[in-house]
Amino acid sequence: MATLTFKTNIKCGNCVAAVTPHLNALDGVETWEVDLKDPNRTLTVETDGADAGAVKKAVETAGYKAEPVA
Repeated sequence: MATLTFKTNIKCGNCVAAVTPHLNALDGVETWEVDLKDPNRTLTVETDGADAGAVKKAVETAGYKAEPVA
């Protein structure tokens, strides 16, 4: 299992609710969470097959930005 991290512009619970169906629909995503207290609004994804590009696209489809963190 891999852990992917992203800097996002997800700012609140309503934003999290907006991206939830998109991330939950991705094959290979086991769990995910957004740290709303972190200034970078870090999205952490535990994945067993989904790649960073697919996660980024899912977040962008919901109307938000996600930039992979090295």
